[in-house]
Amino acid sequence: MALELFAGKGYEATTMADIGEAVGMRAPSLYKHVASKQDLLAQIMEATMRELLAANRAAVATTTDPVERLRRATEAHVRYHARHRLEAFVGNREIRSLTEPHRGRVLELRAEYETRFRDLVQAGIAAGVFAVASARLASYAILDLGMGLAAWYREDGEHAEDAVVWQYSEFALRLVGAKGPALELN
Repeated sequence: MALELFAGKGYEATTMADIGEAVGMRAPSLYKHVASKQDLLAQIMEATMRELLAANRAAVATTTDPVERLRRATEAHVRYHARHRLEAFVGNREIRSLTEPHRGRVLELRAEYETRFRDLVQAGIAAGVFAVASARLASYAILDLGMGLAAWYREDGEHAEDAVVWQYSEFALRLVGAKGPALELN
């Protein structure tokens, strides 16, 4: 419930009384379950980043081909954002609301996640199958694909999840100038 309230009202505008009402208890009773509203936000954001990292690791675990690894990592990233739009929205909008040490932990996890994508792009450059001037900028652009999707995608919308995931992975491969026999771009 806190996630929905943070997404709808914003972290600052949401009170512990709002959260308590949403779960059917008084605000003081919430403190038996959570130390603070800040801790709730931190838990949501840290869990989101840990889930993204786990999905990324699983996506690339079974292949060494740089093109296929980037495709799979992008697919996992985009699929997560399609299925977890509220977490993505809160994670991007409310980073400013985190205080230390929570902010530092979330920023470390975000940096680790971005580095995983940058390393995939650099591996493709080193293998001669990607042609892009900046692996860092490419990784940022690929990450933006998923984050942007979270703003507009709806399960009951015009495009099926699998179609969007596939098309976005194609966008990512084109972005890095992917080439090779395993690549079938239209």
